[in-house]
Amino acid sequence: MSDEGNRLGAAIRRWRNRLSPSDAGLPQVGKRRVSGLRREELAALAGISVDYLMRLEQGRATRPSDQIVDALTRALQLDEAERDHLYQLAHLPSPSSGQISTHIPPSVQRLIAGLREQPVAVFAADWTLITWTPLWASLVGDPALIPRSRRNFVLETFLPDPEHKRWRVRSERGQEAIEAALVADLRTAQGNFSDDPTLDQMISECRARSRRFAQLWAEGAAGHHLHDRKTVSHPLVGDITLDCDVLTIPGSDLKIVIYTTAAATKAAEQLDFLRVSAVNVSFDGAWHCNGEKH
Repeated sequence: MSDEGNRLGAAIRRWRNRLSPSDAGLPQVGKRRVSGLRREELAALAGISVDYLMRLEQGRATRPSDQIVDALTRALQLDEAERDHLYQLAHLPSPSSGQISTHIPPSVQRLIAGLREQPVAVFAADWTLITWTPLWASLVGDPALIPRSRRNFVLETFLPDPEHKRWRVRSERGQEAIEAALVADLRTAQGNFSDDPTLDQMISECRARSRRFAQLWAEGAAGHHLHDRKTVSHPLVGDITLDCDVLTIPGSDLKIVIYTTAAATKAAEQLDFLRVSAVNVSFDGAWHCNGEKH
């Protein structure tokens, strides 16, 4: 099929060819025939199968879901105009400017790629988990094992799912303080995105099903959750205590959460062990790798 008759596939190929492996946080191994990403690399970054990506590029698949388009947007490091164009080519409505966005600007994508060896995750304004580094998954448990609809820190805190347990994380400030800060942060998000139906639905569900959330919400506090010191009870390295900071980017409602520790400490040694292990262990003792396939 010609590029004119396969505009979606042609656009994906162009964007794949312009993105360097280093900008995507991938190691430069051996001599490459192309300057951009290989098809296998883009598929891995987007969490889709190579076969499905091939069908998209060849025009044999023309209507990907919005979840796949969203994943490709991040993997290809598209700006907002390019993201909207990709949605149009996929016959999907572009995300509304009045709703919470999961778009990660290219500059932030490069920042996260540069921090690939650290435990880092990016959350949307409503604390929905968007993306994470391999060490984040090794430290707190692989989010890919949790259904996409449940990857939200608010839901995890107030409406935990017993079928998808994560490793225990304790706050130095205490659980009650974290809960209060989280609800205050969510109220700020509601003020910024008053027309977002998904956010309103999550707040309504938490108020109905969590007495603690309803109590905190009734208090009306608004604010931001910024810093904490947390201890992760890890099945491989035991308790590991780390600083946890929430960074924001000017002009963006994204939250970049990063765990750090001082050099030459026990926690640094524990992180090094998790970094080189390159695998994750689940509660049932099975070993898992990151990623989802479509």
